[in-house]
Amino acid sequence: MILKPFKSIGIGVAFSPNLKANLFEAARLSIFLNAKLYLIHVGDASEDKISTLKMILQPFKKDHLDFEVVFKTGDPVDVILSVSEEKSIDLLILGAVQREDILKYYIGSIARKITRQARCSILLLIKPSVNRVPCEHIVVNGLKDPKTELAISTAFYVAKHLSANKITIVEEINQDQISVKVDDDKSLRKATIMKERIKLRENTRIKEILSHIPETYTKNITVKLQPIFGRKGYSIGHYAQISRADLLVMNGPKKMTFWDRLFPHDIEHILTELPTDVLILQ
Repeated sequence: MILKPFKSIGIGVAFSPNLKANLFEAARLSIFLNAKLYLIHVGDASEDKISTLKMILQPFKKDHLDFEVVFKTGDPVDVILSVSEEKSIDLLILGAVQREDILKYYIGSIARKITRQARCSILLLIKPSVNRVPCEHIVVNGLKDPKTELAISTAFYVAKHLSANKITIVEEINQDQISVKVDDDKSLRKATIMKERIKLRENTRIKEILSHIPETYTKNITVKLQPIFGRKGYSIGHYAQISRADLLVMNGPKKMTFWDRLFPHDIEHILTELPTDVLILQ
C-alpha cells in the first residue's frame, strides 16, 4: 500500500521575473497531488502583494486550488524552514540557478542551506514554466538503503499522478565490490562474472520491493532496472542527464558534517550540478 506522501506543498515566493512560472508549477503540482499550497513570502504583508498572487493564480480557481499566503519577516532560510514546520509542509519547492553553461544548474546559497536543513521533502526545479512540460520519464535511486523502498514507492505515486509512463530504477554499485585486478583474460572473466552476480543480486532485491507496490500504481508504466558501477550520486545524476529524465527521485541525505561538504558525495554531487528536476525525499 502506498500512503499519500504529500498533503501540503510550500514554495518561497519572491516578486521576481520567475514569479508566474514558479506559481504555475506549484499550483499544477498541488492540483495533481490534491495537496494544499502554501505561498511563503519573506517580508511584510500587503494588500497589493496578496492581490498580485491571487491574480496570477486565477486560472486555477476552476480546479479548486486550495492555497494560503504566509508572510513572515526575518532571515530567508530561517523563515522558510520555520513556516514549513509550523504548517506541517510535506514538500517544499525550490528553484535552481543557471550557470553560464546553459546545460548546468546549481543550487543557490539560500536553497542549498534549506535543502541541507529541511525536515520535509524538497523539489528542485531547474526550468519552471508557465506552460506545462509533461513528466514522462522518472529516474529513482535503487541503492541498498533503508529509505530506498520509500523512494521507489513515492516515484510510482508521483508517476501515477503526473501521468509519467516510464520509471528507471538505478542501482548504484560501488566499484570496490569487485576486488579483482584485471590484467589478463582470466582476471577479466572473473571480474565479469562477479559483476553479473552483483547485478543479479541487486535486481532480485529491487524486484522484491516492486512486489510490494499495488498494481494500480505500476499499471501502464514501463519499468527498467539499471545497475551502474560508479560513484554514488554522480553516477545516477549522469544517467538521469543522458537519458533525458524529467525527474530524478533521491533518498534524503543523512545529517551532513563539514567534511561531507568539503568532500562531496551522494546528494552533494546532485546539488552541485543538477541533471534535471530533483525530488529529495525525507
